[in-house]
Amino acid sequence: MPAAAAPIISSVQKLVLYETRARYFLVGSNHAETKYRVLKIDRTEPKDLVIIDDRHVYTQQEVRELLGRLDLGNRTKMGQKGSSGLFRAVSAFGVVGFVRFLEGYYIVLITKRRKMADIGGHAIYKIEDTNMIYIPNDSVRVTHPDEARYLRIFQNVDLSSNFYFSYSYDLSHSLQYNLTVLRMPLEMLKSETTQAPQARQESFDIFEDEGLITQGGSGVFGICSEPYMKYVWNGELLEIIKNTVHRDWLLYIIHGFCGQSKLLIYGRPVYVTLIARRSSKFAGTRFLKRGANCEGDVANEVETEQILCDASVMSFTAGSYSSYVQVRGSVPLYWSQDISTMMPKPPITLDQADPFAHVAALHFDQMLQRFGSPIIILNLVKEREKRKHERILSEELVAAVTYLNQFLPPEHTIVYIPWDMAKYTKSKLCNVLDRLNVIAESVVKKTGFFVNRPDSYCSILRPDEKWNELGGCVIPTGRRQTGVLRTNCVDCLDRTNTAQFMVGKCALAYQLYSLGLIDKPNLQFDTDAVRLFEELYEDHGDTLSLQYGGSQLVHRVKTYRKIAPWTQHSKDIMQTLSRYYSNAFSDADRQDSINLFLGVFHPTEGKPHLWELPTDFYLHHKNTMGLLPTRRSYTYWWTPEVIKHLPLPYDEVICAANLKKLIVKKFHKHEEEIDIHNEFFRPYELSSFDDTFCLAMTSSARNKSNREEAVLQRKTAASAPPPPSEEAVSSSSEDDSGTDREDEGSVSQRSTPVKMTDTGDSAKVMENVVQPMKEVYGINLSDGLSEDDLSIYSRFVQLGQSQHKQDKSSQQHCSKCSEGVIKLTPISAFSQDNIYEVQPPRVDRKSTEIFQAHIQASKGIMQPLGKEDTSTYREYIRNRYL
Repeated sequence: MPAAAAPIISSVQKLVLYETRARYFLVGSNHAETKYRVLKIDRTEPKDLVIIDDRHVYTQQEVRELLGRLDLGNRTKMGQKGSSGLFRAVSAFGVVGFVRFLEGYYIVLITKRRKMADIGGHAIYKIEDTNMIYIPNDSVRVTHPDEARYLRIFQNVDLSSNFYFSYSYDLSHSLQYNLTVLRMPLEMLKSETTQAPQARQESFDIFEDEGLITQGGSGVFGICSEPYMKYVWNGELLEIIKNTVHRDWLLYIIHGFCGQSKLLIYGRPVYVTLIARRSSKFAGTRFLKRGANCEGDVANEVETEQILCDASVMSFTAGSYSSYVQVRGSVPLYWSQDISTMMPKPPITLDQADPFAHVAALHFDQMLQRFGSPIIILNLVKEREKRKHERILSEELVAAVTYLNQFLPPEHTIVYIPWDMAKYTKSKLCNVLDRLNVIAESVVKKTGFFVNRPDSYCSILRPDEKWNELGGCVIPTGRRQTGVLRTNCVDCLDRTNTAQFMVGKCALAYQLYSLGLIDKPNLQFDTDAVRLFEELYEDHGDTLSLQYGGSQLVHRVKTYRKIAPWTQHSKDIMQTLSRYYSNAFSDADRQDSINLFLGVFHPTEGKPHLWELPTDFYLHHKNTMGLLPTRRSYTYWWTPEVIKHLPLPYDEVICAANLKKLIVKKFHKHEEEIDIHNEFFRPYELSSFDDTFCLAMTSSARNKSNREEAVLQRKTAASAPPPPSEEAVSSSSEDDSGTDREDEGSVSQRSTPVKMTDTGDSAKVMENVVQPMKEVYGINLSDGLSEDDLSIYSRFVQLGQSQHKQDKSSQQHCSKCSEGVIKLTPISAFSQDNIYEVQPPRVDRKSTEIFQAHIQASKGIMQPLGKEDTSTYREYIRNRYL
């Protein structure tokens, strides 16, 4: 919901910058030039930015008088004619922001714009040209030798290439969000502005002189909502003035693609708009930004929204609008590719071990907050290769999704759909687009789409069985999309764009049907509507591919339809060579420009320059030293705010605190001293959702073979993929047998309980529990235990053993468990059908020494280097820099 409500997002649409020796005066007005605001920018400060906003709304006559007084007061001699004291510097259409390198501040202004689309009467513009003006006067300027180089790097980000803005429509949010805010009752908006009296006092309706305040009788033309900063690219440039100037001066821009086509369906005009929002977090070029950073932001993350509107009524309150959103992004893991080898396809490397899928959890947490559930992953990377390359990512992603899904209720689990698109493209027996169409139908049925009108009579007069199976959320005013499809291949370019087009084509059929424009929610190829829609997606894919990969698409929809002309092959070769050249020679400079433009790197006197850094890894991974486990429960790997975005509440979810109450208190006097995610409790946290929690007490006399078998079973269960969907089953049955097929044995998703020796009394139980922990981690959990704690734990254990024997005799629960397993029964509302038994890992002496060395290094105590370490370092320096 919006942080502050006002009749308009941004009223300053025309600007003129006036110059004197001491100040800049930025005069902004609305489109009708009836309301004016003035910013005063001091030019006498060499490095600081001093901006004064008098917050007064001027009329045209008042502005003329103000400029006249300024001109007269700044002349060299009072009353002198022929010379002016106020110069008109430049005309503009918006402020991109303010930036400083090593000298003073610059102001970046939009000097040319071009209208690209219209949504409900709200114009969307593309930046055509900008002007960068140095603010301090030459008399106070303190020059720096590296300023010019930073300026060239900053200007290497071409603002005239695919940057978009709107004065009255929030491009950082989806249409579903914007119209939901717009439909808020006017009383609610008044109450919010009452809570913020300053915002209410400063707001004014700039359209009052243009006769545009009577839409729907509410007088609300737009809503001032807080933008979604992930898709805002000038947020850092506006940060310095955000809290000092009126919000009408703040013009947020997005980067990506915007295109609009007009269709005529049985004489009715329909606008189809495609908007792509590129994420400003972890942004960069192809080989230099892969995977995800420590905050869950992935490379090449783009949110694509297709908006359909009936152009016969161009009004949000009275018109008919529909939208569908899908996402592309790199595989959310710590991985990269080394481009120093000058290979077309460098090997894929997993940079960090992430056994608890921490980075994937942060990424899907963001998606759940923005889109709700279900999150559907369409993974198009190769799964069967003679030599592991792309398959490395598939295996790790399956393990991460499997781990995270065990903490989610079944109705909200992440849906994983793997499909080796490259393999089926080479097959002559498979139609790739037909297969994608089946996947698209299942995806759209799960997520639904947004429409701001109730179901038309078309669905009643000519019902369709697919319409009744459509998911999403049905409300009295229409439908809402719940959840999103996340598509990825390795680069998220060619295969991803074709898959997104097929899903968008399926959603377009439902959108046209919902507005009563067609009889059935089906669209065939080679129709005018699909042809124009395909052209939009081709332009969309080419634009995103140029921004991330350095060339246009190599494989297009026609390529996968196998109807591309023979001349297309030569173009594909040229695009491949262009992409390779860009990745090898120009991407490093483009990455530096993006880091400087987005504020990831701030030039500072006395510190290394941007071009002197060997890598930008530490700019995008801020908490690389935060290696200690946090107290955040892995059961809630999503944040609590996500609850309000999901269709169903999570009241039945059991958190890890219950596990702490059941176990931790039995050993320790102070509960707050214990971290539920330390090494002792991590192995047992897997089954915190089970109604019956089996804690396997390992014996020190266990033979080696049983240990190895248990470890193998545990690894097998952890890496087992989720149950395949209908599409995955059918696709796997159609796989061709080849040399790259691997033998796949039957894999169980649940680990087999380990047979345990019988425990007679509490002393033996404590011995079995504490001794392995002493051997593995060097700590003794029995130290400091009082007699009361021992007696409580003894009664707790005996109760669990007696209950376990009853369950075993009745064969209702834990049928595979042996005697001696202590069964703890936490409070849970889930079904009693899951049992996991695990053993703590064994740590050898060498691993312990390495771990202790890392601990000492974090404290600044470095170990002396041996001969082997010195020779390895010298070889690394020789290969890297010499």
